Amino acid sequence: MSPTTLTAGLDHGHVTFLGAGPGDPGLLTLRAVEALAHADVLVAEQDVLDVVRQHARQGVAEVHTDTGPDGDTVPGTGTPQLAVVDGASTTAALPAVRDAAHLVMEAARGGRRVVRAVSGDPGLDTYAADEMLACAAAGVPFEVVPGVAAAVGVPAYAGVPLRDAQGTDVRFVDARTASDRCWTEVGASDGTVVVSTTLDSVGAAAGELVSAGRKPDTPMTVTVAGTTTRQRTWTATLGTIAQTLKQAKVLPSPEGGRPVIAVVGERSAAAQRDQLSWFESKPLFGWRVLVPRTKEQAASLSDQLRSYGAVPHEVPTIAVEPPRTPQQMERAVKGLVTGRYEWIAFTSVNAVKAVREKFEEYGLDARAFAGIKVAAVGEQTAKALIAFGVKPDLVPSGEQSAAGLLEDWPPYDPVFDPIDRVFLPRADIATETLVAGLIELGWEVDDVTAYRTVRASPPPAETREAIKGGGFDAVLFTSSSTVRNLVGIAGKPHNVTVIACIGPATAKTAEEHGLRVDVMAPEPSVHKLAEALADFGARRRAAALDAGDPVTRPSERRPGARRRRSTT
Repeated sequence: MSPTTLTAGLDHGHVTFLGAGPGDPGLLTLRAVEALAHADVLVAEQDVLDVVRQHARQGVAEVHTDTGPDGDTVPGTGTPQLAVVDGASTTAALPAVRDAAHLVMEAARGGRRVVRAVSGDPGLDTYAADEMLACAAAGVPFEVVPGVAAAVGVPAYAGVPLRDAQGTDVRFVDARTASDRCWTEVGASDGTVVVSTTLDSVGAAAGELVSAGRKPDTPMTVTVAGTTTRQRTWTATLGTIAQTLKQAKVLPSPEGGRPVIAVVGERSAAAQRDQLSWFESKPLFGWRVLVPRTKEQAASLSDQLRSYGAVPHEVPTIAVEPPRTPQQMERAVKGLVTGRYEWIAFTSVNAVKAVREKFEEYGLDARAFAGIKVAAVGEQTAKALIAFGVKPDLVPSGEQSAAGLLEDWPPYDPVFDPIDRVFLPRADIATETLVAGLIELGWEVDDVTAYRTVRASPPPAETREAIKGGGFDAVLFTSSSTVRNLVGIAGKPHNVTVIACIGPATAKTAEEHGLRVDVMAPEPSVHKLAEALADFGARRRAAALDAGDPVTRPSERRPGARRRRSTT
């Protein structure tokens, strides 16, 4: 198929060649995020799509080539596939094309805005220049958005500076294409050498440098899966790296073809990495943490866990459904409009959502809250109200719970309060603590079932197996119901899994289900619970280092002695 045939009748679109960085989605530039948000089509290898797709608009099309048995793209042999990000539509195939350049041209057909995303930086990509030349030849306008190159980003995440105050010379070598002359030049230098290679070729690259004149005792670091939570770094010398990897049971390996970044140099690696390894030394680095909440509920908690190096996995344990008899809720919402209430109290995001949906059903908006005092329990509940256009008048100053709300709730005063009634939209399984406390303060309470909570459907089989088989490093339980429901839909977490509970009541429920509680939050807050788990992980890591043992995740160890519960 010729370029003329492929582009015949082509209504020229626009192509953005975009550097996706070395793996961490957080390293995408602001310009990259902007380009992705406006793209009609994403063209990339599958692993790069995994990095960029979260910033694409819903409905954007993905184009990628088939991959070989080792996961690498096989140039010229793949059949490009077109798929929709939200998964709402079926997959449809584009015509087979000869190479990636023609694939990009086909994607641009019809004036579409195409993002061609590559790993690292487009300027260092093997094939990006050819694709740009093809666009230029066909008159397709294009632009380049640089990305963080793996040869620079990975050493930074590994804690290996490439240049010091003395201005060390830095050379970059791609071992897969380096000539004998290239090895001779870098071998004659005493500067830092950054080598892009594969895991099974590290020993050969080290041998090339030694043969070219580098001393066998020159420090060398090797990093695999750099900038991701799968990152691992080994420190050795040119003469010992092969043996170091073998002792670590890395070679020989089915994953030997994985790309790695190696850094060689007297002043760049071994002596400083202990102090500068900021990424792999995070307290929960690489931990798979199960969060028994929906993605919406767990958003801020999952972000916090990621900041500690963890990989959060959200599993909903409850589903929310409308009340069986909606008449009570309908009367209460009408009462809001007619002046029946002095206060409305929201104890959850789901309560806000239920009232908002009923408002929209009646054609109402936030103006219906005029003259009514609004209370909210919890930061997320308050945010949900603000998003609705309502600023809460009362949020507990202390504990974010029904008890905390009662601590700050004013008693009914017939002089200052023209109405003595409170609207309390809640779940069908809510406790009576708040109702009883408000009545004791002199208020009449309309305790209304705004939604029902039911047990969620079981998670996928692989998730259930990971829970029962010790595939997760920790589980965060934020209520007694999350314990009961998770065990009910997925089974009991394995003995090696660290169990973290938000408070004594939740811990008691976990123990009643045969679970050993390792971590308990010092106060009932999901963010304090995450902090407590991070402190546990930091102490566990420090203990391993002090004992001279390798730092492992809980899922990597065999069931052993029972661990003490941590409350700090």
